[in-house]
Amino acid sequence: MSFKRIWALFKARNYEFFRDRAGFGWNILFPFLIVAGFGVIFSSDSGSDYKLGIFPVKENQAGLEILDLPGRLKTYQHIKIVPFETRDEALDKLTHHKIDLLLENAGPELKYWVNDSSPKGYVLEKMVRESMVPEEWFASKVIRQEVRGDRIRYIDWLFPGILGMNIMFSALFGVGYVIVRYRRIGVLKRLKATPVTAFEYLTAQLVSRVLIMLISSSVVWLGCDLLFSFRMHGSYLDALAVFFSGTLCLVSLGLVLACRGTNEELTNGIINFISWPMMFLSEVWFSIEGTSDFVKTAAKLLPLTHFLNAARKIINDGATLSDVSFEVAILLIMSFVFLTIGSVLFSWTK
Repeated sequence: MSFKRIWALFKARNYEFFRDRAGFGWNILFPFLIVAGFGVIFSSDSGSDYKLGIFPVKENQAGLEILDLPGRLKTYQHIKIVPFETRDEALDKLTHHKIDLLLENAGPELKYWVNDSSPKGYVLEKMVRESMVPEEWFASKVIRQEVRGDRIRYIDWLFPGILGMNIMFSALFGVGYVIVRYRRIGVLKRLKATPVTAFEYLTAQLVSRVLIMLISSSVVWLGCDLLFSFRMHGSYLDALAVFFSGTLCLVSLGLVLACRGTNEELTNGIINFISWPMMFLSEVWFSIEGTSDFVKTAAKLLPLTHFLNAARKIINDGATLSDVSFEVAILLIMSFVFLTIGSVLFSWTK
């Protein structure tokens, strides 16, 4: 093994990446735009989770005071009133799950429509019924207690997932897809005629991609933090160790995809087949808590799941590196397995 050859390949790959300004810029701009978009959407503390359609409401009418609704229903948080002029229009929206429940704005009798296949409609129906019960009835039967402490905004919970997703796509496409393209156009065939070994080439690719993704993720983190003021409950060094382990594992997986093949379309399909389940099962966008045991077990087989679990524990919960040692160990073991498979199966031409 020659460190001089590894260093030469490392520099060449970095030059190639940074000279591609469009690709480098998109690696930073894409996650920033997603975080910024979700930050704007969920910036309101009184987010409207349930949509209550009301009809008939004239176009020139405005304000809750003119609606013939139970007084308590008008004061509920997380309910957005959506007015409609006609019942047919409103029922069409209800059928297509664009609203969760439809209420008629007429007289003291409460008349409503609900889509029985809508989970939100089921919950909103209970809220509408509850608004008809006198408040005094609850005083002697219900004891309300609040949980106090630092709130975690959805954007705070989402942010590690966006960074992880960006690292995943950069690793799989930036390593797996690119090396397959090199093999197809004959670049690897020419390298085979040099003293460079497969181990040296893969090592240079691995180190280069890990370094580039850590730098780009740091830039994205800094820019988003200036805009949304994320709270870091743990240590930045611990977070760096987790991101290094997760990035190393995902890049190693990319090397497995790159070890064979000359068909870019097939490689693109395989990458999508791997990345999309990881994006949904690894809790990038939403929690899978409450799903079946089979789904939870399948999620634990994915490296992105352990990566995001460890990152969120440190960033959102203030955990230390020792607290996430299990997740980090899993990532390092997966990295070793992926690197071994990639090195053994690697071919310059096939």
